[in-house]
This record gives sequence, structure tokens and C-alpha cells, in this order.
Amino acid sequence: MDMVSHLNDRLLFAIPKKGRLYQQCLELLKGADIKFNRSNRLDIALCTNLPIALVFLPAADIPRFVGEGRVSLGITGQDQVAEAGILVEEVVDLNFGSCKLQVEVPVNGSISNPTELIGKNIVTSFTKLTSEYFKKLEASASGCDEAIVNGTEVPLKTNIKFVGGSVEASCALGIADAVVDLVESGETMRAAGLTPIDTIFETSAVLIASTHPTHSDLMAVIVNRIRGVLAASKYVLCNYNCSRANLEAVVRITPGRRAPTISPLEDSDWVAVSSMVEKKNSAEVMDQLRLAGAEDILLFNISNSRV
Repeated sequence: MDMVSHLNDRLLFAIPKKGRLYQQCLELLKGADIKFNRSNRLDIALCTNLPIALVFLPAADIPRFVGEGRVSLGITGQDQVAEAGILVEEVVDLNFGSCKLQVEVPVNGSISNPTELIGKNIVTSFTKLTSEYFKKLEASASGCDEAIVNGTEVPLKTNIKFVGGSVEASCALGIADAVVDLVESGETMRAAGLTPIDTIFETSAVLIASTHPTHSDLMAVIVNRIRGVLAASKYVLCNYNCSRANLEAVVRITPGRRAPTISPLEDSDWVAVSSMVEKKNSAEVMDQLRLAGAEDILLFNISNSRV
């Protein structure tokens, strides 16, 4: 961390420098009003409106920098956190970058069950998670509940090899019987002639924090802003009018995050109701409200929020 030793007055926030999470991270930072200029794709960018320095790192390295360095916040995949095995706090599931860490074999091969891979060659970028998976698989196949017998860890029979990139090519090039790799759409996997036979880990992007952060007050502000951006993207505001006689029924349909806002109208027998509803269910909610007696039902997008 010598490169940032002169930034003691700034909160350090690690962002993936490239890959599947990079662009969505930039959009999240924009929504949280974290402004910066990254000149010539340098690995450090100073924020122009907050005392924050963004540090652009490989996603796999971010858990270590957050867990062991002076970096207080970071965004990476839950798979990278689990693979690193370093103590960090998973603060917010960011609900993007979802994919699966899967065991993949040649589609035209003879292997269809993971137990058939015991003792064979497996190539992956996730050696820790893959080794743990095969330890449990081997223990189960041998009739044991654990990979430890009489206090001694049983040696792994399966040969786990590390490859940093192009994992899916390993079978075609003859160095693996199967691979363990992240699968998002599955296009790359299918193009390589592979098919999944088991899922080891389901993952998405996560905001992580150091257990010993600097600038704790500013960190809390940033976390709340990010939560607000996520809520704004997930919810819409539903406003409608209804008679007091139907109020109990419609409130059951739109209970809100905590409770709906209910305001009296000029007509004492009617009220106005305002409630946040999930965007993905909003059309169905409007239909149900109409059937329950609500009128003048309106939806409004939320540009930002604090929740």
C-alpha cells in the first residue's frame, strides 16, 4: 500500500478495475454522488466532492486489501470473499453480477456425476472453494461425514490445478477432465463444449467493509447512500385514493417497507395512501388495488432515497 500511503486524510474505497462488475460499479457510484476523474485509467482516483480515494484493483484482490490493509470499503463478488477466506464484513448485497460457480465437464464426454471426477484433474481459478467441495465429495463417497479421520485430515485425491484465466479452455487443451468456473449467461461455457453438472456457490456483487475501518462516519454515509440507490432502483412509489371502508383491504396489498402514509382528503369518507412497492410487482399491485376499491392509482419512479 505504499502507493496510497500519502492519502491518510481520505477513506479508501476499492473498486474492480475491469471485468463483469466494473461498469455496474461505476453506475452505483454515480447514483451515490461519488464524483471522480480517473485519468488514463490510473489505479487511484480522487473524489472531487468527498474525501474519498477510489482504488481500482482486481476483484480477487479486494477482500485482502479490505481485510488486511487500510482500505475501508470495497465492492467484489461474494465468491471472491469466500475464496479469500479473510475476515471482512459483508455490508450490502448489491443485487447485480449474479452468477454461479459450477463444475463443468465436456458435453460429449462420459462424466455426468461429480463423484466420477474424484481422483481426476480439475482446473479452476477458485482453488480454495473447489478443494473444499471435493473434500466433502470424497468424504461422502467414502462413507465419512467429514474429511478428517482420527484427527488427521485425509489427503485430497482429486488434483486441483490453478489457472488464472481462460479456464473453460482447459478441457479442450487436454490439461483437465473438468473445470470449476463462474457461469453467468452460459454462452462461454457452451462455446467451449462444456455443460454444468453441479453448482458449488451462488454469488453476486457485495459491498464489504473492514472490521477496523478508518473514517467511520464517512463510511456510514456512503453505505446509506448505496442502500438508497438500491432501494430507488427496486421500488416505485404508489399513490392512490380509497374510501375508509376499503382502507384495511388496500393496506394489506401495499403495506410499504414499514407502513403506508395515510392522509385525509376533503371528503371525510376518503383518504390518500402513499406506499413503496416493488417495481417488479407494481402492475399486479395496481390490478389488486383496483379490485379492492382504490381509485386514482398512480406510480412514480424514485430517483434516489435514504432508507
